[in-house]
Amino acid sequence: MKQLLDMNSWSRKDHFAFFSRFEEPFFGICVDIDCTIAYRRARNMNTSFFLYYLHKSLTAANQTTPFRYRIIDGEVWEYDKINASPTIGRPDNTFGFSYMDYYEDYKEFETAARREIDRVRNTPGLDPATSGENVIHFSSLPWVSFTGLSHARCYSFNDSCPKISFGKIKEQGCRMIMPLSVHVHHALMDGFHAAQFINTFQELMDN
Repeated sequence: MKQLLDMNSWSRKDHFAFFSRFEEPFFGICVDIDCTIAYRRARNMNTSFFLYYLHKSLTAANQTTPFRYRIIDGEVWEYDKINASPTIGRPDNTFGFSYMDYYEDYKEFETAARREIDRVRNTPGLDPATSGENVIHFSSLPWVSFTGLSHARCYSFNDSCPKISFGKIKEQGCRMIMPLSVHVHHALMDGFHAAQFINTFQELMDN
């Protein structure tokens, strides 16, 4: 379900009009996330740390309203729920696109996500997941502890979906640190909102 945003009452109406004209309207932020508590909890739960932090990040996105905004035919729509479209690695070192519905309950999310991972790993090709606009594009680079990241973009394709990437965990003393990259459409949000998401994600990883 989605509803049309009332542009006349939106405080960012002028910002939307300004940044919508840009050839490259996305901006990105790279930060470090402390995943010490979350990593230990995932191990104690005998669950995939990838699925665990993916669920936490998707929860944070759904709790940050602008991450549920999408531009469709020049108008801004707010979705009730945002799902995930993460890349999934295959044994031959290629990857495939996946589609995972968001469930507040982690176990429910994990069960459905594991089925989707098995499907992608056992099918060839690079067909984009059939998921519509209400997704976030996720990717993981577990080989690199990056400090910056950019994305391939097709400027002729109207895209307003956030892009979130995770990097290689590194140890800093007794802490475990994971790079996080967040790229979002500037017509839909500003640095304040990106920071809201990042802070909420960190809180969820700690609690």
